[in-house]
Amino acid sequence: MPRFDLPLEQLRSYRPEVAEPADFDDFWQRTIAESRALATAPEVRRVDSPLANVEVYDVTFSGFGGDPVSAWLILPAGGREPLPAVVEYVGYGGGRGLPHERLAWASAGYAYLRMDTRGQGGGWGTGGSTADPHGSGGATPGFMTRGIAHPDGYYYRRVFTDAVRAVDTVRELDRVDAARVAVTGASQGGGIAIAAAGLCDGLVAVMPDVPFLCHFERAVGLTERDPYQEIVRYLAVHRDAGETVFRTLSYFDGVNFARRATAPALFSVAHMDAVCPPSTVYAAKNTWAAHADITDYHFNGHEGGEGLHWPRQAAFLAAQLAPQEAPAS
Repeated sequence: MPRFDLPLEQLRSYRPEVAEPADFDDFWQRTIAESRALATAPEVRRVDSPLANVEVYDVTFSGFGGDPVSAWLILPAGGREPLPAVVEYVGYGGGRGLPHERLAWASAGYAYLRMDTRGQGGGWGTGGSTADPHGSGGATPGFMTRGIAHPDGYYYRRVFTDAVRAVDTVRELDRVDAARVAVTGASQGGGIAIAAAGLCDGLVAVMPDVPFLCHFERAVGLTERDPYQEIVRYLAVHRDAGETVFRTLSYFDGVNFARRATAPALFSVAHMDAVCPPSTVYAAKNTWAAHADITDYHFNGHEGGEGLHWPRQAAFLAAQLAPQEAPAS
């Protein structure tokens, strides 16, 4: 895939005007408050595992509308002191998978919660176990247009609320230091992490990896790849629905959440990424309200940095958690 987006010098200063509805904050405050009011205590069940150096727990917590959402909690074995925590969200079509597939953060000394994505888990990997019990009206196959006629019914309203409730849940756990929680994810998971950063107070770090769900209007006109093309196919049939569709999407655009982020961030971007074009990633990074760094992978597609990127995330998170030196008097 050749480079097809803006050159690096233009990406570094790219700050597009992205539509933001006047009631954006009211919409999300209402949404989160309603689901928190319906929440019950999470169920945390120890799982037998051949893994000797970690403890594995099957967690069910209350997400959007009180719906049950599954997650894996993986802890370093044997400790009792409260730990910093990492909440990870999953890429498009995947589920939480199996515990032994994701051991890096727990092996590095963190409490690690991997949230299932409602209704997904059948596209790749080893599956998920969380249903999405809500209807959506007419939609193109996939998840991008489910309920797109109105923000109240849009699929990602439920997913982003689940993401906030995952942070709420991990902060309630005995083995977690509630003041030291970070969020991360790749692709769709990175877009969800950006939304969580705009909706959750007090996070210590955000690590969106080649994030999806940013700068929708540019993305759908720039790339020929799914999932953004689901929106194009929908509008090719619903020819007069463009204004309605993009108004709904404005409530879920990562650029609008980036404007509200209070935690430092480490982004990654791949310059040959036809799934999440570089300019859409930079649009969120350059709008980030707190400090934000970015790692560029100049010759990669949507795979980004893969295994090379995690040590960079680990070093970034450790730096955010390190005690800050007092200024010299």
